[in-house]
Amino acid sequence: MTLLHLAPTDLAQRGGTHTAREIAHQPDVWQAIHQQVQAERPALDAFLNPLLALPDLRIVLTGAGSSAFIGQTLAPALLKLLGQRPGIRVEAVATTDIVSSPEQCLQPEVPTLLVSFARSGNSPESLAAVELADRIVKRSHHLVVTCAAEGTLNQRLAGQAHAHVLLLPDETHDRAFAMTSSFTGMLLAAVWAFGLPLQPVTALAQAATALMGAEADRLHTLTDGQPFERVVYLGSNTLQGLAREAALKLLELTDGKLVALADSPLGFRHGPKTILNDKTLVVIFLSNDPYTRQYDLDLLNELRREGRARVLALGAAGAATHADDVALALPAGAPDLALAPIALVFAQCLALLASLQLGITPDTPSASGTVNRVVQGVTIHPLIQG
Repeated sequence: MTLLHLAPTDLAQRGGTHTAREIAHQPDVWQAIHQQVQAERPALDAFLNPLLALPDLRIVLTGAGSSAFIGQTLAPALLKLLGQRPGIRVEAVATTDIVSSPEQCLQPEVPTLLVSFARSGNSPESLAAVELADRIVKRSHHLVVTCAAEGTLNQRLAGQAHAHVLLLPDETHDRAFAMTSSFTGMLLAAVWAFGLPLQPVTALAQAATALMGAEADRLHTLTDGQPFERVVYLGSNTLQGLAREAALKLLELTDGKLVALADSPLGFRHGPKTILNDKTLVVIFLSNDPYTRQYDLDLLNELRREGRARVLALGAAGAATHADDVALALPAGAPDLALAPIALVFAQCLALLASLQLGITPDTPSASGTVNRVVQGVTIHPLIQG
């Protein structure tokens, strides 16, 4: 498809070909991932079921940067699914925290499943987190969700008895700087691997495709002339991790020229709300949980009454009651995990258009070269245990 009416030749000249393609092909990629996970179901069950049967299992969802936000998006839903079992724990802990403070993040006597999300599998922190878990935790196991066959994480753990590597199709291995299809691909792969309830993959694909078509004009209007200098993304529970990823996408693709912040709707009142001015855009991801949505709507209505910033709300079908509401083509009963990849497509498109409007090359946005596709400059220091 032609994303957001952007001409391929124009995108090539402006350095946005890879980013645009990787946003646009997500609906097709999701269906390929779903087929793969279904094909690997017997092997996944053989690996996961004995671990999930452990009464004191600790599941740690980990990654760095965007990959850490996958864990934060997934953790609330996975805890809800597994939390009925006494003793089981689900936590999102970034590899950057594990590496800098391993003895505060890892528990030697607690059987642990480390779920690593890694686009390239070459991040120093991702590799070190796995090594530290094996060193510190007596019963450590690894589920690796990665996009690169040649990545070190895949090469080291594929075939290991205490590990299972879910290697996604090559289309998820984004060539552009920013993670787009790799983020939603790894998120959905983990959702399906753990058997979390979700809408059919065809419904997700259709909703994302419909969004990219129906919202193209609105997205262009939002970014034309760069009327905003600050953007705030807000979401609750699962959608708070998504808000963090949405804010990071805007920071990355605009090379920091647009300030982006993420928070929960309730947390936003406690200080961060001071960022608002007439050059601020606020995007609220409305939860489909009826109880949680009450708090989302309270803040949405408050911000619109105050009129200090423009406010958009993204929600499921039936949620659109205002000209600045964006309706996602999913039913009101869909879990927030189903809303997450669709809502993120909107944020990815907004970041891409903002980047182009600022004259930045989205595929390689860091003009200084100090921020890289695979992080550089990290020294992993030896851990000396007392």
